[in-house]
Amino acid sequence: MNQSRRVAITMHPVRTEALDGAAEFIAGMNLHGIECVVEESRVAEMRRRLPDVRIAALSNDSQVELMVVFGGDGTILRSAEWALPHRVPLLGVNLGHVGFLAELEASQIDELIAQVADRDYEIEKRLTLAVTVRDGDGRTVWESFAVNEVSTEKASREKMVDLLVTIDERPLSRWGCDGVLVASASGSTAYAFSCGGPVMWPNTEAFEVVPIAAHALFSAACVVAPTSTVDLRMVGDMSLGAVVWCDGRRSVDVHAGYGIGVRRNPDDLQIARLREQPFTTRLVKKFGLNIDGWRSPGLQRPTPEPC
Repeated sequence: MNQSRRVAITMHPVRTEALDGAAEFIAGMNLHGIECVVEESRVAEMRRRLPDVRIAALSNDSQVELMVVFGGDGTILRSAEWALPHRVPLLGVNLGHVGFLAELEASQIDELIAQVADRDYEIEKRLTLAVTVRDGDGRTVWESFAVNEVSTEKASREKMVDLLVTIDERPLSRWGCDGVLVASASGSTAYAFSCGGPVMWPNTEAFEVVPIAAHALFSAACVVAPTSTVDLRMVGDMSLGAVVWCDGRRSVDVHAGYGIGVRRNPDDLQIARLREQPFTTRLVKKFGLNIDGWRSPGLQRPTPEPC
C-alpha cells in the first residue's frame, strides 16, 4: 500500500446506492495502492463489504489529498464542514436530483477511479461566507461559515422579522419580511434562486442579498462586491425572535438588538473537476431548460388577437 496517498470518502447516510458506489470506488483505489478513509460511523459496514481492504476512520489528523462525496448537494455541504477548514478539495458523485456541486453521476465510477488515481483533475475555487452573530451589547455569541447561504428567518409565522440591512456600513433598507438571505455565487441556484434571486456563475467574485417576502416598495435582490460587508440588525417588536441558518445545517437563535454580520470567508471551497464543464451547460442540463423557448418544434407562435 502506498501510504503517501490517501483519499477520504463520505456518503449519504441512508441511501444504499451511496454505499455501493463508495465500496466500488474504494476497491478501485486499493488496486492502485491508494488508501481510503471513511467517516467513523461507516467504517464497520465498509469493512464488512471489503474485508481484504485496509479502511481507516476519517479524523482531524487525516492527511488526505481529496474527499470524494457520494450523495447530492446536501451531502457535499455536510462534507464541507470537514473539508473547508482542512483545505481539502471535494469531488461529488451525484445521487440526488439537481446536484450543482457534484461533478459526475454514479454510473461513472470507473472513470472516477482512473482519473483520481492519475490525479487527472483540476481544482476550482468557490467564494464562501463567514457569519458573526453579536448580541445587543456587541459581544460575539456565534460564528460559522456558509458555502451556499446565510439565512436570517422569522422564528414563528405569527409576525414578520424586522431587519435593518446595512452594506459597507451604509444603511440600505429596513425590511419587514420573512427573512433575508446572503448567498454566495454557488448558493445562487439554491435557496436564493427559489426566493427570486439572480443566478450567478460560480466563479463570480461576488455575493447577493435577497429579501424573503419583504413588505416594502424596494425589495430587490442586490449583488455586492466580494470585499463588501453585509450587516443585519434586529429592530422593532421582536418578541418572537428569529433564527440564523448556515446552509440549512447550523443555526442559532437571535433576538431584538442582535446583529448578524456576513462577509467573505478567507477560506475558499475547493471543488475538484474531472473535465471542463461550462456552467451554462450545467445550468441548462440541471434545470432542463428549453433553449429554443416557445420557438421549439411542436410549439406554435400565438396568433395575435385582432384589435
